[in-house]
Amino acid sequence: MTRALVARAQNGDAEAFGELIEDHYDLIHRTAWKWCGNRSDAEDIAQDVCVKLGGAISGFDGRSAFSSWVYRITLNAVRDMQRARGRRAKYAEAYAHVSPEDVPAEQEEAATSSQLWAAVRTLPEKQRDSVLLVYAEELSHAAAADIMGCKEATVSWHIFEARKTLRGLL
Repeated sequence: MTRALVARAQNGDAEAFGELIEDHYDLIHRTAWKWCGNRSDAEDIAQDVCVKLGGAISGFDGRSAFSSWVYRITLNAVRDMQRARGRRAKYAEAYAHVSPEDVPAEQEEAATSSQLWAAVRTLPEKQRDSVLLVYAEELSHAAAADIMGCKEATVSWHIFEARKTLRGLL
């Protein structure tokens, strides 16, 4: 079904393009949120990606899954926003919020999760992307490699290196 929508959208069918955006918007927003950790920025990125998709859809060649292509565009939009603001390290906000109503065990778990994802966001780009795709998005190493445009073994190596770095940070 996605292939048919893509083909129609590439031929200028606005309704098909609208359906593609509707089908993939949650993926775009969720990915942006996980990468930048800020709801407002995630919304800005999602809107930016939707606009970029409109201009880029004709260039989609079908060599990868449409969702992988959308991931790549979303990741690039996140990086572009981070570079433009020049404050990549300041993007690490709490991944989970701790509220006074939470029971202590949940507060501790939320704080640990927040610290972990904040630390992940400080990793070098390839390590961060590998960890977020495999652990936050729950993709296989092969699917992550497809999105990142590298070999599966490279993703595994980046995750191995990220674990070493995270042990030092946490």
